[in-house]
Amino acid sequence: MTVPTRSLVIIAFCAVATMSLWFSASAVVPALRQSVDLPPLIAALFSSAVQAGFVVGTLISALLNLADRIEPRRFFLASALLAAGANILILAFDQASYSVIALRFVTGVCMAGIYPVGMKLAASWARGDMSLMIGALVGALALGSASPHLFNALGGIDWVFTLVASSLSATVAAFAILLVVVGPNTPPTPPFRIDAAFRGWTQRGLRLANIGYLGHMWELYAMWAWIGVFLVASFRATLGSSADADTLAALATFVVMGSGALGCVAGGYWRIDMVARRSPSWRWRSAAAVP
Repeated sequence: MTVPTRSLVIIAFCAVATMSLWFSASAVVPALRQSVDLPPLIAALFSSAVQAGFVVGTLISALLNLADRIEPRRFFLASALLAAGANILILAFDQASYSVIALRFVTGVCMAGIYPVGMKLAASWARGDMSLMIGALVGALALGSASPHLFNALGGIDWVFTLVASSLSATVAAFAILLVVVGPNTPPTPPFRIDAAFRGWTQRGLRLANIGYLGHMWELYAMWAWIGVFLVASFRATLGSSADADTLAALATFVVMGSGALGCVAGGYWRIDMVARRSPSWRWRSAAAVP
């Protein structure tokens, strides 16, 4: 296996392992409600606090140029360890308190140093079209986001097990990222330019793409956040309130969310094939072909 291929495989693994933190607490909401008097607002904030934290973390990272100023593997490692720590600290607080929501917010902030930095590391090995590479990494995000529901099923619907497993997998990924070799396509640190932040709104193409992406994420994350709760209610109504019903619901939720990974990879591959058909002389050189 070549160095680029090995690095890209490790990056994809780390993306899956760390993204389990995103929905780790959301996945255990049905089980938590059985053991804790969880107010509806707190249950909703289990997911939305992470999204808000990610937005804040991304803005801070962009304004301070953190992803360019800090060596990407160390940035990923520090972010993953902090996120794993915030996730496991949920066990030390009253799960129905706003302290837990604050920890979920911190987890989201740390995600800004994980997923985008993983993309940056993968792009350092890019040659030619990046569609398949991006498709694979976005697919890893989908699979990683679904993985807490698999942990939930394997752990017998034990919410403590799910939180511990998610934090442990992120910790493993934090150190595994050090095995990645940074590719040759790493540009020097650019100077900070505030005007660049407004290009996404002043340029029509970028503006439309950003608005479309924003609307898509509202829809996608709303479904991901509540499909587990919906399926638990559905399976309990059909099979009765039992551990088997909850386990099947968790597995079904994992399949529903994780199946998006197949679409991401297929979309990336289809993009390559489409470009090749339009330009017969064009040849895609994968990162694996780099010596």
